[in-house]
Amino acid sequence: MLLAIDVGNTNTKFAIWDGQSWRAQWRASTDSSRTADEYAPWLTQIMSLSGLSFGDLSACIISTVVPQALFNVRNLARRYLGSEPMVIGDDGLNLGIEVRIDKPSEAGADRLVNAVGAFIAYGGPAIVIDSGTATTFDIVGADGAFEGGVILPGINLSLMALHDAAARLPRVEIRDPGCVIGKDTVTAMQSGIYWGSIEMIEGLCRRIRAEYGKPMKTIATGGVASLFEGSFPSIDHFDQDLTSRGLLEIFRRNGGKL
Repeated sequence: MLLAIDVGNTNTKFAIWDGQSWRAQWRASTDSSRTADEYAPWLTQIMSLSGLSFGDLSACIISTVVPQALFNVRNLARRYLGSEPMVIGDDGLNLGIEVRIDKPSEAGADRLVNAVGAFIAYGGPAIVIDSGTATTFDIVGADGAFEGGVILPGINLSLMALHDAAARLPRVEIRDPGCVIGKDTVTAMQSGIYWGSIEMIEGLCRRIRAEYGKPMKTIATGGVASLFEGSFPSIDHFDQDLTSRGLLEIFRRNGGKL
């Protein structure tokens, strides 16, 4: 089986592919100082809940936007799986897509993996919206190429900044408050972050499509995306497996076998 690890700024996702389907997926808080020996007992216990063990795993692929975390998750694969992991960004690893931006080296691993996953599942041209620590809009060409995008602060990051900068504003849950005009502080903040995020995403999608000049599918993914499912007229697909799908495809493109 394949262990796919996606290390984000906030969460790290572990997913297991058994050759036919995703057997299990889990998220843990990203901590770049967590060692391989600290990951191992946690992963052992949580895998056991799905009837799995390290002995079932024969390969690993890693994507990370946190360089400090790579050493430890790479060691996790080496020490407990007994295999050398594929790592997005390593020399010689072929993603199978062209990166059509001015400085290709600046494209984040997660964005490229999402582009691969989106093209394999939905084709192109497409807009991939990933809601995490940052919210990114990535453009996938008709041939699967990565063609740039938009980066802005994520929803939780915006809420945190609002709470930290304004002494009297509390932390609030991200949810549809059932109205636009809030009658108290909490409802007003929930309305602003919920409906404001929707209008921002809808507006950016509209502008991207107008500039691109061709019909485009829109796919949403990321830890926060599910909170908005059903509220976006412009989003065609919500896909929480998009990054894992991209990692699996890159594993296959580079001769990975289970």
